[in-house]
Amino acid sequence: MIQNSEPEILSIRGVTINFGGVRALSGLEMDLQVGEIRGLIGPNGAGKTTVFNVITGIYKPREGNIYFKGRSILGTQPHEITRLGVARTFQNLEIFQNLTVMENILIGQHSLGRSGLVGGALKLPWERKEELKLREKSLEILDWVGLQGLADRPASSLSFGHQKFLEFGRAVATNPSLILLDEPAAGLNFEETRVLDGLIKSLRDKMNITILLVEHDMRLVMGISDRITVLNYGEKIAEGPPSEVRKDQKVIVAYLGEEKKFYTGKA
Repeated sequence: MIQNSEPEILSIRGVTINFGGVRALSGLEMDLQVGEIRGLIGPNGAGKTTVFNVITGIYKPREGNIYFKGRSILGTQPHEITRLGVARTFQNLEIFQNLTVMENILIGQHSLGRSGLVGGALKLPWERKEELKLREKSLEILDWVGLQGLADRPASSLSFGHQKFLEFGRAVATNPSLILLDEPAAGLNFEETRVLDGLIKSLRDKMNITILLVEHDMRLVMGISDRITVLNYGEKIAEGPPSEVRKDQKVIVAYLGEEKKFYTGKA
């Protein structure tokens, strides 16, 4: 549940960004509270992934600012934003196919360690101790995402669903306080989506991680979100709890042919 006594972990203030003559975001305002699961939805081309790219430093907006834990991160490099505590998954899988499942998780862990992948090869006493701790933590993450028996398997040998869970685990390995999930249910079957639902809830309830979720599976996003922000052509057209958003006429019109599915929340 949302911890109303907590400050905003993320504040987006008047963000505008253009690509050529196209305005991808127009004066976007959005606040996420600590401990919130926020859905970010809208038709294709609404600007959802652009929001993620602005937050993570891939794009710099023409106007506006982004604050994470009260600090402006505008102009901050993506790897530095990760170190501050913002993790992300992608629509298209971004795992290292040529590495093992364990090595993929360790990549995220090493971004926080003192030695790094190269320094760890020197095997100084403190580096060996750190490496052991990182491996223990990685095994815990693999157990959490249901891949505990596949640590030594090449990532390329996993099923698509398992690869999605591996990317999910690697994002968690960076020890984030905010995680951006970009269509995590895309390509998953019903059972895998049910498992994903539980993983997202445990991120918030057990790991105290705030979540911003872009997802087209309306059953998932309506069932799991505390609040939902709706974009259309780069503008926010609605925001509130799922029970209100699904009945908003602007939202229904924006989805056109998907009105009934969206309004009822049924797949």
